[in-house]
Amino acid sequence: MKKAIVVYDTIYGNTEKVAKALASGMSEKGVQADSISVQKVDINRLKEYDLLAIGGPTHAFGISKPMKGFLEKLKKVEEVKGKKAFAFDTRMKIRIAGSAAKKIEKKLTKLRMNIVRSSSSAFVLGSEGPLEEGTEERFRQIAGEIANLI
Repeated sequence: MKKAIVVYDTIYGNTEKVAKALASGMSEKGVQADSISVQKVDINRLKEYDLLAIGGPTHAFGISKPMKGFLEKLKKVEEVKGKKAFAFDTRMKIRIAGSAAKKIEKKLTKLRMNIVRSSSSAFVLGSEGPLEEGTEERFRQIAGEIANLI
């Protein structure tokens, strides 16, 4: 059985909801999927997974500090090279918001991971949320697409 992990950073709970929707969508397609906060992930266990989905909120046009720290640690894990990966974020739906997902994807590419699907953003209706209506269902569908690629 294929295994996936969704590693996320969250402040107001919106990114956690997206992460859980991704894990749920992959589970529905027969992939064993775990979702875990960036603060609780055991970096040494990542080699057990076929896919790493990594996401967080967009902060100051980019990646949050906890997620930056995680991505730094990821550089030291030799076994992530060649693993399948997907990046996502939560952000406001304005052009100047920036996108953590695009920057996370760039870092994953530098780690020589195989991006299975272009990064995706979940939109929040205010800085604290809530998520735009239908977002969790959209990410369950994205997860289904990803599950078929691993």
